[in-house]
Amino acid sequence: MHLARYFRPFAALFVCLPVATAARTAPRVHLQPEFVKGATFRYRIETTTSSNEHNVTPVVNPEGASEYKQSTSLVLRIDVLQVQLATPSSKRSIRFRATFEQSDSDSQTNAYAPSVATLDDAVDKLTGKWFDFSIDGANRLADIQNLTQIAPDRDVAARVLSWVHVLFAPIELPADGIFVGQKWTSQRELTDLPLTNILWRNNSAYLRNESCAASSGEKSIPGLGPNSECALLLTRFTVARQGSEHSDATPEAYLRNGLRTSGRWTGSGESLDAISLTTGLLISSTQTSTQDIDYQIRSAASGSTIHHLGHTTTQTEITLLPNSAT
Repeated sequence: MHLARYFRPFAALFVCLPVATAARTAPRVHLQPEFVKGATFRYRIETTTSSNEHNVTPVVNPEGASEYKQSTSLVLRIDVLQVQLATPSSKRSIRFRATFEQSDSDSQTNAYAPSVATLDDAVDKLTGKWFDFSIDGANRLADIQNLTQIAPDRDVAARVLSWVHVLFAPIELPADGIFVGQKWTSQRELTDLPLTNILWRNNSAYLRNESCAASSGEKSIPGLGPNSECALLLTRFTVARQGSEHSDATPEAYLRNGLRTSGRWTGSGESLDAISLTTGLLISSTQTSTQDIDYQIRSAASGSTIHHLGHTTTQTEITLLPNSAT
């Protein structure tokens, strides 16, 4: 199990909770993009992941890689295929096509690692491929088509969805809008892990408004004038397990297979996002995260164990490209 499979633009995991107290007289803004059929925009997504992980087992594999560094570079084009606005009888829904105009992955390992090379190859093969999806009023992805054809590997498909989702929902925002200086909190339980009760908690703040050009580093931003402003949002997160690391934390799927798990899974990081006050589009995002794991999987029948240790850091840069047409 590679720890890096759980690393993706972390803001996609946010679920908004009640807003913290702040000055209620400040003007509120709603950063909801308004899409038009036929519009096209492009993003560059650069991600670097460094990981050091290994299993402690009775049989040591001296050829298995424990350290690797992976760099992924994407140019993703988003085409708006159809727009269905909310009505009394139907919900808002927008249909998109995501095309990988560029998709490159390169890894360096300290030993032979066929699984890492396979992942690089799968990402490289995404160039020129596309898939369709819809976004509903809650910024959830739905009705996904052609993804399993272009990314049959589950880990690659999960990364693809996370790359796309963060463009539309870098963080969850309070439904009644936000104002400069406002702070709010959010949390959710992470699933599909070997441990239960792993909570993702974050604290978000609307720092200020600033020039979108200054935020992105681009002189020309599609659909925006030179003096356009962006909302600058900062989110810091922590990941931790509730309860003692020595207590049983076995998910139901492991229990059904006669296994027991225990240990810890922790992490922290932050995201700085610039969102256009004019279009509601994500203009740029800088994300960093670190996670550490130390857990055991034990057979209830034989008592044999696998001890998994890992440390992973990830840095991601997302930028709306100037040659987009909106």
